[in-house]
Amino acid sequence: MKFFVDTANLAQIREANDMGVLDGVTTNPSLMAKEGIKGVENCKKHYVEICNIVEGDVSAEVIATDFEGMVREGEELAALHRNIVVKVPCIADGIKAIKYFTGKGIRTNCTLVFSPGQALLAAKAGATYVSPFVGRLDDVASDGIELVEKIVDMYRYYGFQTQVLAASIRTTQHIIQCIEAGADVATCPLSAIKGLLNHPLTDIGLAKFLEDYRKVNG
Repeated sequence: MKFFVDTANLAQIREANDMGVLDGVTTNPSLMAKEGIKGVENCKKHYVEICNIVEGDVSAEVIATDFEGMVREGEELAALHRNIVVKVPCIADGIKAIKYFTGKGIRTNCTLVFSPGQALLAAKAGATYVSPFVGRLDDVASDGIELVEKIVDMYRYYGFQTQVLAASIRTTQHIIQCIEAGADVATCPLSAIKGLLNHPLTDIGLAKFLEDYRKVNG
């Protein structure tokens, strides 16, 4: 399973990349605003900065909600760097835009997916990635991981090439569950990825090794 970090913070992206575990990045307007990035041109510059750090795909989200606007923004974003994947909302004009982008050889990430039906439409339109939102479903007492499982099973059954990019991942446990569900990608905070390192037996074992070393070597 590939790891994307869900952030626009360059320091966190560099840290994940330096760890050797980073396969890509997902961003959105909220994450840009969190980093104090304002204005269309500044956002574009920031996307390029991210792409210069990461060798993998970088999802850049359109703001428009109409077909013409999404196409215009998406083409501008795709032209910024070869790593850019255009992030499009799962609405009627979004599906239409994904079909258009697919025909132009522009890769896409269909975002805000909350049902197998939405995921089916995105795949039929040729989306490169589909992003079911795990945490947001959990917030409304639905099972986000179950949705990931259903989409994975559906894509395998019908032979779709669209990758399942589990989004709104908030905890290390979510990551483990996404692995078990067969997700192609998990996008999450760096803290959740680093949480995979934590195990009490590792800490106990390392402490024991160091203690024994000191006994032998002083």
